[in-house]
Amino acid sequence: MDGHPYTLPVLAMRYLRYYLFAQNGKGHGIHSPFVYDFVRQVLMDHNWHSDFAQVEKLRTALLKDNRKISLTDYGAGSVKGIQKKKSIAQIVRSAAKPPRLAQLLYRSVQYFKACTIVELGTSLGLTTAYLAAARKQGNVYSMEGDPAIAAIAIENLTTLGNTNAEIITGNFDDTLQPLLNRLGQADLVYIDGNHRLEPTMRYFEQALERSGEYSVIIFDDIHWSSEMELAWEKIKEHPRVTLTIDLFFLGYVFFRPEFRERQHFTIRF
Repeated sequence: MDGHPYTLPVLAMRYLRYYLFAQNGKGHGIHSPFVYDFVRQVLMDHNWHSDFAQVEKLRTALLKDNRKISLTDYGAGSVKGIQKKKSIAQIVRSAAKPPRLAQLLYRSVQYFKACTIVELGTSLGLTTAYLAAARKQGNVYSMEGDPAIAAIAIENLTTLGNTNAEIITGNFDDTLQPLLNRLGQADLVYIDGNHRLEPTMRYFEQALERSGEYSVIIFDDIHWSSEMELAWEKIKEHPRVTLTIDLFFLGYVFFRPEFRERQHFTIRF
C-alpha cells in the first residue's frame, strides 16, 4: 500500500474518469430529494459573500509574504522530527485550500447550520476563517500539528477578527480525542490531516463517536493516494454511514436516518 500521492498523470486520469462517470452537477437525474437540494443550494450556489473578500485579501497578502519558518510535517510522506524551512508564500501555494473549495465548505456550514465545527489541519488558517465566518454564532475548533504554522494561523485569524475560532496545537493523535471529549457532539468535522489509511480511519472512528444523526464529516483529498481511496471505500461501507457524496476533492459522509438503504453519489463539481 502506497501512502504517497499519485503522480500528476495518474491523478489526472482518475479525475477524468470521475468527471466522465459522475452524475450531472446541476442535479439532473438525482432522485434523492436531500441530495438534489444539496446540489442546488450548495454546489450550484455561486453567490459572492463579503466574507470571501476579506479572506481572499489576506490570501493575496500571504502570497507575497516571504518570511521563512521552520516546520515539522506530521502528514503522509513526512519523516517525524525532520524540520525544514518554507516561506509563508510557499505554504499558501502548496497547502491552502483554493477559494472554490474553501467557499464550498463555507456554504456547507451555513446549509447544515453547523454550530460546533472541528477542523483537522489548520495550516495558515484561511479555510478556518471561512468556517468561522460561515457561522459566527458557532464555534470552530481547528487543530494544527506544527506550532510555527499554528502561530501564523492565530495571527491571521486575529487580523480577520474571527473571535469564534480556537486553534489547538499538537499531534492529532494526542489532541483530537481530548477535544472531542470536551465538545460532546460535533455538527461538522472537516478532516484534512494525515493522508494515510490507518490515521484517517482512526480519526473517522473518533469523530464518529461524537457525531449525531444529522452531523456531517467531510474528508479532503479522498483520491489523493491509494491509501486515501481505500480509506474512502471503507468509510462508505461503515454500518452507521447512510449516505456519501464524492466530489473528487472532497467526500461528504452522512448518518441521516431517513436513508433506510445506504446510498453513494458521485457528483460533478
